[in-house]
Amino acid sequence: MDHLTKEKRSWNMSRIRSQETTPEIIFRKLIHRAGFRYRLYDKTLPGKPDLVLKKHRTVVFIHGCFWHGHKNCERGNRPKTHKNFWNKKIEGNIARDNKNRIKLRKIGWRVFTVWECELKNLDSIFAKFKKFIKSV
Repeated sequence: MDHLTKEKRSWNMSRIRSQETTPEIIFRKLIHRAGFRYRLYDKTLPGKPDLVLKKHRTVVFIHGCFWHGHKNCERGNRPKTHKNFWNKKIEGNIARDNKNRIKLRKIGWRVFTVWECELKNLDSIFAKFKKFIKSV
């Protein structure tokens, strides 16, 4: 049973954004400071990636652990109420993410995914990103 009223839950959910999220801004600042330049939300590419680094032929998706079903992550746990709804929603997001990753690779783009929980350790995620960029 939800501890919030239906109206309060609806209000909370309406405040969740899909762009310009805090994890996106943190990662963008991190790589921009290091000299990487990018474009935001290219609608011409499958999945409308959060960041597009044309010079490196790389796209970056910054996923919220809950919304994209991050496995083995405390933020990726699914709600215990309305299980059917949430399982369908999150599984659909995972399927869409996989489909877009495949499409992007087929047209020659490299795909780097950042999970919200990885941003707790900026040095680690930046080292992982630099290694990925250099592994052409």
